[in-house]
Amino acid sequence: MIRPTTPDDTTALIAVANAIGFEPKELDELGKMLADYLGGNSDSDHFWISDDDDSDGLVGVAYCEPERMTDQTWNLQLIAIRPDRQGQGRGGKLLRYVEETLKARGGRMLLVETLASFERTRTFYAKCGYEEEARIRDFYTAGADKIVFRKLLNAD
Repeated sequence: MIRPTTPDDTTALIAVANAIGFEPKELDELGKMLADYLGGNSDSDHFWISDDDDSDGLVGVAYCEPERMTDQTWNLQLIAIRPDRQGQGRGGKLLRYVEETLKARGGRMLLVETLASFERTRTFYAKCGYEEEARIRDFYTAGADKIVFRKLLNAD
């Protein structure tokens, strides 16, 4: 079941991020972002979505926010599925849900970013209809390039 994230999801969402390899500093930042969002201290345009399995609890998360000073361009900042539930089509379903939510809001374009070294992730985005748009060399650290993918949602 894909649904909006609630305050009760915080611990499980951080556990998903930890399971996919977030570093302690990144987990702390994620916790702060969730607290701001769920506490009503942030821009209401962005949103968190949870993938909840009745039999197994929370298994996935997506976080999307608008790009400032653009006309309905959005950035998918996070999409993650618990490792033990990957390869079941959940990531694609969650991504389609985000896309449909943005289309309903008039979203024009969705950007996603990943590390160049994440071959499986890059293949996933390509399979979902995203095109590689840019590479920023040494973005994360020396030798860790950022790849930006793009998909038009409402092409007007």
